[in-house]
Amino acid sequence: MSTRGFQFAIDRGGTFTDVFARCPNGKIRVMKLLSVDPQNYDDAPREAIRRILQEETGNALDKEGKVNSSLIESIRMGTTVATNALLERKGAKMALVINKGFKDLLLIGNQARPHIFQLNIKRPEVLYKDVVEVDCRVIPALENRCQIDKSKQNWQEVQGTTGQKMLVIKDIDEKSVRTDLAALKKKGIDSVAVVLAHSYNYHEHEKRIGEIAKDLGFSQISLSHSVTSMVRLAPRGYTACADAYLTPHIKDYVRGFSEGFTDNLKNSNVLFMQSDGGLTPMDLFNGSRAILSGPAGGVVGYALTSYHRETNLPVIGFDMGGTSTDVSRYAGTLEHVHEATTAGVTIQAPQLDINTVAAGGGSMLFFRSGLFVAGPESAGAHPGPACYRKGGPLTVTDANLLLGRLLPEYFPKIFGPKENESLDKEATAAAFKEITDEINCFLKQSDKKMTMEEVAMGFLNVANEAMCRPIRSLTTARGYDARSHALSCFGGAGGQHACSVAKQLGITTVLVHKYAGILSAYGMALADVVQEAQSPCALVYCPDNYSELDRQLDVHAAICKEKLTKRIVWFLLHICIVSGPMCLLVPPVQHIRHVLLDTAYKKEFGFTLTKRDVLVDDVRVRGIGKSEFSEEVAPPSGRDVTPPIEKTVKVYFEGGYQDTSVYLLEKLQPDQEILGPAIIMDSLSTILVEPDCRAVITKYGDIRITIGEGKQKTVSTECDSVQLSIFSHRFMSIAEQMGRVLQRTSISVNIKERLDFSCALFGPDGGLVSNAPHIPVHLGAMQETVQYQMMVRGQSMKPGDVYLANHPKAGGSHLPDLTVITPVFHNSTKPIFFVASRGHHADIGGLTPGSMPPHSTSLAHEGAAFKSMLLVDGGKFNEEELVKELMKPGEVPGCSGTRNLADNLSDLKAQVAANQRGIQLVGELIDEYSLKVVQAYMAHIQRNAELAVRDMLKEIARKALENTGSMVLKATEYMDNGTPIVLTVTLDKDNGSAVCDFTGTGVEVWGNLNAPRAITLSAIIYCLRCMVGHDVPLNQGCLNPVEVVIPQNSILDPSEEAAVVGGNVLTSQRIVDVVLKAFQVCAASQGCMNNLTIGESDWGYYETVAGGSGAGPGWHGTGGVHTHMTNTRITDLEIVETRYPILVTAFSLRPASGGNGQWRGGDGVVRELVFRRTVQLSALTERRVFQPYGMNGGESGARGLNLLQRVNGRLINLGGKASIEAYPGDKYIMNSPGGGGYGPSGNNDSHAQQHTEFSHFIERGSVFEYRSAQEST
Repeated sequence: MSTRGFQFAIDRGGTFTDVFARCPNGKIRVMKLLSVDPQNYDDAPREAIRRILQEETGNALDKEGKVNSSLIESIRMGTTVATNALLERKGAKMALVINKGFKDLLLIGNQARPHIFQLNIKRPEVLYKDVVEVDCRVIPALENRCQIDKSKQNWQEVQGTTGQKMLVIKDIDEKSVRTDLAALKKKGIDSVAVVLAHSYNYHEHEKRIGEIAKDLGFSQISLSHSVTSMVRLAPRGYTACADAYLTPHIKDYVRGFSEGFTDNLKNSNVLFMQSDGGLTPMDLFNGSRAILSGPAGGVVGYALTSYHRETNLPVIGFDMGGTSTDVSRYAGTLEHVHEATTAGVTIQAPQLDINTVAAGGGSMLFFRSGLFVAGPESAGAHPGPACYRKGGPLTVTDANLLLGRLLPEYFPKIFGPKENESLDKEATAAAFKEITDEINCFLKQSDKKMTMEEVAMGFLNVANEAMCRPIRSLTTARGYDARSHALSCFGGAGGQHACSVAKQLGITTVLVHKYAGILSAYGMALADVVQEAQSPCALVYCPDNYSELDRQLDVHAAICKEKLTKRIVWFLLHICIVSGPMCLLVPPVQHIRHVLLDTAYKKEFGFTLTKRDVLVDDVRVRGIGKSEFSEEVAPPSGRDVTPPIEKTVKVYFEGGYQDTSVYLLEKLQPDQEILGPAIIMDSLSTILVEPDCRAVITKYGDIRITIGEGKQKTVSTECDSVQLSIFSHRFMSIAEQMGRVLQRTSISVNIKERLDFSCALFGPDGGLVSNAPHIPVHLGAMQETVQYQMMVRGQSMKPGDVYLANHPKAGGSHLPDLTVITPVFHNSTKPIFFVASRGHHADIGGLTPGSMPPHSTSLAHEGAAFKSMLLVDGGKFNEEELVKELMKPGEVPGCSGTRNLADNLSDLKAQVAANQRGIQLVGELIDEYSLKVVQAYMAHIQRNAELAVRDMLKEIARKALENTGSMVLKATEYMDNGTPIVLTVTLDKDNGSAVCDFTGTGVEVWGNLNAPRAITLSAIIYCLRCMVGHDVPLNQGCLNPVEVVIPQNSILDPSEEAAVVGGNVLTSQRIVDVVLKAFQVCAASQGCMNNLTIGESDWGYYETVAGGSGAGPGWHGTGGVHTHMTNTRITDLEIVETRYPILVTAFSLRPASGGNGQWRGGDGVVRELVFRRTVQLSALTERRVFQPYGMNGGESGARGLNLLQRVNGRLINLGGKASIEAYPGDKYIMNSPGGGGYGPSGNNDSHAQQHTEFSHFIERGSVFEYRSAQEST
């Protein structure tokens, strides 16, 4: 089909700019240019357009020397300009305008640290350069719950956009705002983000500030309610900041691009790709919608060229480039998320669920303690892999080059300092010789030896398995099996790995589009124009409100239809059940929308809607203007023509080198068949067809590869370093997939939404093999529970039995954590392994709702206790006995049985189902490798963790002997009540072992600060992992080199009836403090979780509050984060104030609370809560007496302080532990502890121990968000 003019689709990436062009005569042109090449052109997309127009018409420029836009029908573009500006923090100089008391809100964020085992906490930089606090405030009226006498307050009642009543409790002082904004202007700041609490529902204050900013001449004003009108202040604030930070940058780029065309493209159809996979006009393209602009084109490209065209299977997109690997899924509709984090910035906007899971070809290769490791460190584009001639490290790309899978003669000469040389295979070989020698030195004790090729092949297998893990998570999360998909491969490096990744996933079909090397650009050509309209809502989803919801949807639909032609409209309700947001697409069918919602809910979450209220948080309509794209013309068939072979090369596969034919894609014709091994080259990528695989050229010239079963590599029970790494990933994947099943089939908020659970796999001796996620307080604890069952049940275990335990003497941490254990039999009379899942149940009875009473004095006060209950007996669920036990705490005076029996039963059944999934997955592993091999590698993986810890302990022992002349380390820390925790560590430098002896620790205490033995073991494993400093399998092996001595009836191993709930949340932190102090690792962090419970008989609110982290040798502490044994997220201010009669009046850093030193401790926080009715306030905190210690001359951090200010002005110090009645208008003020400093403050050489590190690839997507949420419990 001919067109009126040239149609261009362009993907401007970080390294290359890809172009797909359709000429007026139907001819197709593709081009790839360097995105930045200042010696040859100013702008790569414009230069590509100029070159194609010149080559096709000979008349590309107008009389002014600009590109002649009259020749152009359309330009569609995706760009990483916004992403790169965000990653590199090179956006506009901007300021944040926010309510008084919250200047640090976006720095603190959700208070969780990004990496739980990183003592040097690295939090992403904030985007703003300055902050203006505005003394104004709006809150929800909560008419039936607020007991503050409004007649005595100067409060104004207003109506929010959702129809809810709001109270303006402090109006804006416009004169003050004008003065503050004018001061920003004088500092050279020209962009502001205005972020006020509840502005999604009440816009007036933000609008007035916006008008003042406009009067003062600010060029970019991002009002949070305009950018994204969704509830939750922090994510909305991040999104507004991103908009203010990136939009000027984008506008500058668009202006520079368009100025090179006739009339600045004013009369041209120019569209930009947004993060949601839809196109938008150039003048509407903004920062908050641009983050995934480039990758989104690739998803659209593979989705529309594979699904229902080349296959009827759902498709997994596999986009592997030089610096990142992205995976996604398509099954007829684009899969969106409505909140995601990129480079530490949470964006509330529709975006495709694109998961960055690895560093691509740049993944660095390491050999650590007998384990092959690929990534997460990345060589990046600079210096790049060793073969790039810039002194880079060994990477996956180098492994492909060494094995003959990359052919340098087909690569452009763009490498080296002058970017004019080819790939350097000699540098790659030299680097592999070095690491091979290191590996063989390690293996010499077992008389094994590996060649360079075997080492490189091993690294590729490990890298592929590392990429398979998140793909399994992505599909399992939605209730699908990866094996039931096709794999669509694109990106420069994907073709070398596609067959192997597919084989490891059990996928039999791989699709490679002929434009795979520029598929993002091709996707721009196929994409639709999208228009969205959205507004907040606060209606309960029920028949009474259907007509109003219909009305709101129709209003938004009309807005979308007005701006689109050839449109399809989708309705989106953002629904919230109890406390967690869930997004569901609802097709536009009147009157039965409730039926469709139930169906969609069951499909997404595994069960139908409960009787709980379903709240509609916001109403959104997505309008799609369908793009027209001419049907491709199929080239002539080459069925009877032999494909021409360019050359034959030697390529290494498992077992050795094989002759491999090389083909050029441009010379291949439809219906031709190529048998592996083969390499298919095109100008943009290399596709490896592995042995026993078969490639067919499809009707339109694309490649379909059928994956053969191949010859199964024989794996013996002897330890092989490569297989060890692969089994490590496989075992972790089993635990992760168990967790996904548990989340999908559970019903409670704690498990389904807060993800407070972990799942684990254990060997035949009950020793931990793999555990996911890595919740610090669960590490190693479940192993004690499994081994307790083995001890008390002995030979009575039989197939179909499942056990329930939570008692501290049976390996429990605290009673709400219920552990379900299933022994597994495989043609045997004894269990061959065990699986278990531990979930935090919201209530199991006891003194208070939530089963975490602040003043319990015996275990009976804390709920139902199980040492070894037969939950399932030979396949029969013992519900009657279970209900009886869960209600038993009601027999204790002042206590109740479980207050949520239905959730308990449902969640326990979900835990049984998760265990069953684990059994199934291990069964598949046994079928693949045999029982002997699987059990052997369970033991090998434990020994590997043991080896890593022994290596570390040898080094610590050597340093201790060098520095002190002794290998005995001692430390003592005191609880605020004076109870000592004493640790003596005796190191053995020869075999890398340690005795951790807690003799001298104080006796069991009255109250609930007693910590079960399992807590101490978890704390030690956590500390060992932190000290190792890199990923190691966290299993029983970590503790094998460590003998732990804990005196009975002490605070760390209390008597059977002792209360323990405070031990889990407070004493655990002090154990970590004493271990790190003994090993002289770093200064103390805040040493507390700052537990706060507020409520009445019919409701309760619980939160833990961040503090400061300790400094260490080479790093400052971080303020406003959770540390060590907790990582719980704080509930967003707007959620707290909407759901509870509580007003949050401040949440910011506590100045100068971190200890001074060469390296400063992190600051604690100040958090202020005003109560709007009479409530019971309970604080359970530590470090209110003893300060967090400094180290090596660094000063201690400030101790915490809990204050209650009565409404009459009286100020009371509540101490560390208190339960008190608070009245309407009373204010609770928490000052959390700071972290200790490190080194004497007079030493200003604060760069002495810093060194250059390779960065990790930037993870993103739903798999990453899920894991982050799990590690924030």
